[in-house]
Amino acid sequence: MPNTEIQENGTGKIPVKGHTLEELTQLISELGEKPFRAKQIYNGLYANRYESWEEFSTIGKDLKEKLKEKFSFSSISVAKHLKSVDGTQKFTFESVPGSGKEFESVWIPSGDGGRKTICISSQIGCTLNCKFCATAKLPYMGNLKAGEIIDQILQVEKIVGDRATNIVFMGMGEPMHNYFNVMRAAKLLHDGDALGMGAKRITISTSGVVNGIRRFIENKEPYNLAISLNHPDPNGRKEIMDIEEKFALPELLDAALEYTKVLKRRITFEYVMIPGVNMSAEDAKKLVKIARRLDCKINVIPLNTEFFGWRRPSDQEIDEFLRHLEPAGVPILNRRSPGKDINGACGMLAAKS
Repeated sequence: MPNTEIQENGTGKIPVKGHTLEELTQLISELGEKPFRAKQIYNGLYANRYESWEEFSTIGKDLKEKLKEKFSFSSISVAKHLKSVDGTQKFTFESVPGSGKEFESVWIPSGDGGRKTICISSQIGCTLNCKFCATAKLPYMGNLKAGEIIDQILQVEKIVGDRATNIVFMGMGEPMHNYFNVMRAAKLLHDGDALGMGAKRITISTSGVVNGIRRFIENKEPYNLAISLNHPDPNGRKEIMDIEEKFALPELLDAALEYTKVLKRRITFEYVMIPGVNMSAEDAKKLVKIARRLDCKINVIPLNTEFFGWRRPSDQEIDEFLRHLEPAGVPILNRRSPGKDINGACGMLAAKS
């Protein structure tokens, strides 16, 4: 069935963005039009980035009028745009201007300009309460629709005047708690007739929603998967991530192992380093044991928030922790904190700038 969740604020119109080609074909057929019209609209929306029906030169006036009556061409609006000294840019969006329902995306260019990542949100607020994350302090205000997820990419690329090389679903919200909209958006992002980005350049992140991971595996989703681990011990993890109460670490690691074996792809563990909480030699030893069990890489991230009196680790503390992780024999990347000065770094989205 078409994704018609939909009708826009009393207009009775269907937002046109966010539909797969199959969904658009069905919707267009209801207007008495042939399937090739859906393909023209699909290509125009995503491949050509058209922003109004007037830009569709292959569609006649009469059909345009029918499309205007049935579909809304609305876009999310930029409520705030901040630029960091390091080139990172943060965008605060609203689906409905003045509604107060805000969500954020971050443009993250690498130092050499080769890698250009957009970190996008999947929810307004979040359904979870990771203690190190600013978004968790907000009330959950709903899932984003596929069109709103995709529109983050379209809007950011338009404003910065460049195209992303990578997309990460690591912004506000838990992607697995909005599974179908997230995967619909990822499909549009990946489809060669839409945005055309390779599956290996798309990463879906989760705090550890095991049933979502298993659905991901069962559906053989082609995208990368990252797990926000943050502690190698169930009791320690429970202290900082409430998801541990529903999906215990052993169950999560079993699902991660299944992912690597069934899909034959390396999984990423994200690990926010918090001095006095998860950076001891014993913590490192347990993390090494986990890493040796399955095909993975580890992204370590210095803490960027200051809740509960916690602090960011020093360079010396980070170096020492990384030395303890060397026996794991897996790729380890220090993600550092691009955009920290504009509250655009990991864990900072929704923090006041």
